[in-house]
Parts: sequence; C-alpha cells; structure tokens
Amino acid sequence: MTEKKPERYFQAELIKELKSRFSGCMVMKLDSSYIQGIPDLLILYKDKWATLECKKYSGAKKRPNQDYYVGRMNEMSFSRFISPDNKEAVLNELQQAFEP
Repeated sequence: MTEKKPERYFQAELIKELKSRFSGCMVMKLDSSYIQGIPDLLILYKDKWATLECKKYSGAKKRPNQDYYVGRMNEMSFSRFISPDNKEAVLNELQQAFEP
C-alpha cells in the first residue's frame, strides 16, 4: 500500500497550479479556527470567487460543518471538496465557472 502525502503538500501544489492556471488570481488560506468547517482556500479571479476544501484523498474524514459551508458557498458562487483523486475534474469545473 502506498502512503498518501499529507494534505498540506497537496494544498501547496494546488495553490501553485491555481496561480498558473488562473493568471492573476489571488489564493488565500482561510482560518478554520475562526469559523469551524470553513473551506481551506479562497480563490479570487477577475470578478468571481470560489472556495476549495482540500482533502488528501476522496474518502478522507470531513470535519463538522464542512459539508454545510461547502454547500452554502457553492450556492453563492462555487465551492468543492478537492483531492488528488478528483483534482482535474474540479479544476475543469472551476475553469468553466470562472470563464463562461
């Protein structure tokens, strides 16, 4: 069995990819100690925004309130759980949301 990288490594690589894919975007880490369950990342791009909750794999345990905040923010704009397993699909959806 191969060991999965810690979530922070996936998140760091994801931030680099977001900045490359969406030139000029701003990516900010959100503070879950301020609002428990808030997604990890806020992406500001042109006149749009999105949040992403990073997981090290698709079946990783969710913290309390994460489903609520990802769902609520998705109703407002765009929000997803993202992991190495679904990264390309989520980034493609995000690109469609950012550039209709």
